[in-house]
Amino acid sequence: MRIRIEGRELPAQRAGARADALRLANVHVGVQRQREAVDLVPAWALAAAWQFEITSREVDELLDVGGPWVHGRPGARFLYLTWGNVVGDEFQMFRRAKLLFGDVPTATLRGAHEGGLLTAELALTDAGGDPISARVRPPAVVWSLR
Repeated sequence: MRIRIEGRELPAQRAGARADALRLANVHVGVQRQREAVDLVPAWALAAAWQFEITSREVDELLDVGGPWVHGRPGARFLYLTWGNVVGDEFQMFRRAKLLFGDVPTATLRGAHEGGLLTAELALTDAGGDPISARVRPPAVVWSLR
């Protein structure tokens, strides 16, 4: 199954002290693969996008997903967007956002299983101007099939 995450409104795009602090701290966001954040994008970028493949299979007439990008137990699977400071070659994680497969409409998830592209679109800044974190639920994330 192919997945694409499209992020907009990154937190250091805005003007002000908070955005400046994110730039100075060299904050980046990436998608988490196993225990590592990969494909890092700076918090001041205009947009962020990640595309990758996961496995999907039928289990007792239910669709289950897996692979190194997927976290959680069956029935509660999710993807992580991971925020951290880049210091030299080291990524120091300080916050994560969860995108739950349980929030994807069933028909949309099935369409992706059958060969479509599952897309998540979301703003990467919370209401306070910080990097988005915790569980990101619709309507803050829009899942679609392309």
